[in-house]
Amino acid sequence: MSTLLSTDGLTKRFVKKDSATVALRDFHLEVEEGTFVSVLGRSGCGKSTMLNLLAGLTTPSAGEVRYQGRVLRGPQTDIGYLTQSDTLMPWRDVQRNVEMPMELQGTPAKERTEAARDLIDRVGLAGFEHHYPRELSGGMRRRASLARMLAGRPSTLLMDEPFGALDAQLRHELQVELLRLWSGSEQTVVFVTHDIEEAVLLGDRVVVLGGLGRVIVDRRVDLPRPRNADDLQVDPEYVSIHRELAAALKGAAS
Repeated sequence: MSTLLSTDGLTKRFVKKDSATVALRDFHLEVEEGTFVSVLGRSGCGKSTMLNLLAGLTTPSAGEVRYQGRVLRGPQTDIGYLTQSDTLMPWRDVQRNVEMPMELQGTPAKERTEAARDLIDRVGLAGFEHHYPRELSGGMRRRASLARMLAGRPSTLLMDEPFGALDAQLRHELQVELLRLWSGSEQTVVFVTHDIEEAVLLGDRVVVLGGLGRVIVDRRVDLPRPRNADDLQVDPEYVSIHRELAAALKGAAS
């Protein structure tokens, strides 16, 4: 597989008045095309800063991000980003929210309407096309946000703890849904989480970050797909991986 996304010496400092806070220092990562990479770390280790840089939303203080072999200098329509917060447009119903990326790309009205309806159905929101975000539950808004991100047909998906605020059952449902949508799509995913089980369930590879984005573990996950969370709990390989990642997180905290 070829490298799609990479960073070299990536550093980000936030300057306020006469002081600077370093959020990420000398960060290195390579992501192969078509793979699902889980990035695991505690709060404050620079995960969200890393994603903002990978998305081209902020400029590095040092180093660079390369996408498809070229230095990334701003947002790309080929890179979709699902943030922690709800960014649905409150004045648009689900149908028009999902259509929005295609509108910006100049897709004809009939084509984008049909494509949006298909995506809404695929994420389990059929029948809610004309509901507004305020009329949806938190889980439904997450589904709508996922459909909207996919509507732009990006080849790379960046996801920042997208299911972290949901209850365990709903989080599991959306994890399964995400894997179903990703399977066979050839899309590349970088998925940030603080949950070990989620990282292993989803990822082909788990990268554990310590302070300031220091990579302390980069582990391939060779568990066969499809994966079931309940079955994983008694799988010796999963138990071994879980212990390794838990120890890495504990070590990073100390």
